Amino acid sequence: MENIEKKYSQAGFSAGFNQVSTLKALDITDTASGTMIVKRPGMMRWEYEKPEKQIIISDGDNLWIYRPEDNQVLTGRAPEFFKEGKGAGFLSDMKILRKKFNISLVKNESDSFYMLKLLPNKKMFDISSIFIKVLKRNFNIVRIITYNSYEDETKIDLVDIKFKEKIDDSIFNFIIPEGIDVLQINESES
Repeated sequence: MENIEKKYSQAGFSAGFNQVSTLKALDITDTASGTMIVKRPGMMRWEYEKPEKQIIISDGDNLWIYRPEDNQVLTGRAPEFFKEGKGAGFLSDMKILRKKFNISLVKNESDSFYMLKLLPNKKMFDISSIFIKVLKRNFNIVRIITYNSYEDETKIDLVDIKFKEKIDDSIFNFIIPEGIDVLQINESES
């Protein structure tokens, strides 16, 4: 973990991603792909290209989920949305992992990677376990598999990872286009 934290203590990184999400009870599998940029602490930009365009942006405090085809932006508080490492939120602050999870090394037969198993320190609905595949040669995280209490699985493969010393904060801000429906998330119903 120390080597992973050291590697990800740089300003940030960019990568391509391929995501496969499976809802076990309904036997539904969805795939998605795109690019992402992460900046410490708490800033992320996920640009989905397939199956439809969608952008998820966090400046560390605020969250925007823009769906151009739906003419819609969902807004809310980023810490609440990404809390406890949900949505691979830990990528922007690796120290969350040791604070929130019990981490163990999974035995595997490969000489090229480590597989880490993370179990939450306290019970969570959204996350029952996380598995992280880390390359031994450079400590890059190349796969994240998350399970929830229903055993639904989200697998994210990261490709073409590039660490950066400087990343402009402006890419983590979102200006809502005129005429777009704006919906609040994280609001309690009255």
